Amino acid sequence: MMHFDMICGLYGGVKTLVIVLMCAGSYFLGNINTATILAKKRGLDIKEEGSGNAGTTNALRVLGKKAAVLTLVIDIGKGVAAVLIAREIGGEGLAMMCALCVYIGHVWPLIYKFRGGKGVATAFGAFTALSPPMGFTVLGVVAVCVLISKRMSVGSIIGAAVFPFIAWIFKPEFVPIGTVMAIIVFFKHWQNIIRLKNGEEPKLSFGKRKEGE
Repeated sequence: MMHFDMICGLYGGVKTLVIVLMCAGSYFLGNINTATILAKKRGLDIKEEGSGNAGTTNALRVLGKKAAVLTLVIDIGKGVAAVLIAREIGGEGLAMMCALCVYIGHVWPLIYKFRGGKGVATAFGAFTALSPPMGFTVLGVVAVCVLISKRMSVGSIIGAAVFPFIAWIFKPEFVPIGTVMAIIVFFKHWQNIIRLKNGEEPKLSFGKRKEGE
């Protein structure tokens, strides 16, 4: 089989076309939002329930544990798939670009009028596919912060804050793109930061909330 760079050398415009198609494909892969789909099957709009976020934590609060686990697995899987496919087709540079694209596709999905989730699970999947030590180090930081605070938002915010330093240790070439992703994660949690400041951020509850909670 001819190598990607050799093919691109023979056919000048192929490389640009492949990059555009892979980035676009990764973006639309990110558009698949499991929490939104599962909520719709129950006649609910996940963006109008609970915290209004179309992600794992709100799926746990609104839809229950099974829906939350499925949401988490698929959201992580999107990040992993985008990176692995891109790496196979175009190498490490394309894999890093597609990590950003699948994440942006989750956060600002065209098919849902640019109203997506915060993308923490998808970012984790992409980070881990790029470098397992990098991904699991971030996971460790997030897990410790969640266990201490009992709030997923705290883990996500601190994980985003320290990620550029973790990327610099394990995958320095990913620092620019990874920093952009971390900044987006941080600012997607802006309302959580305000609630934390005001003492209003709810703790994790493992199951659907009862009426009045």
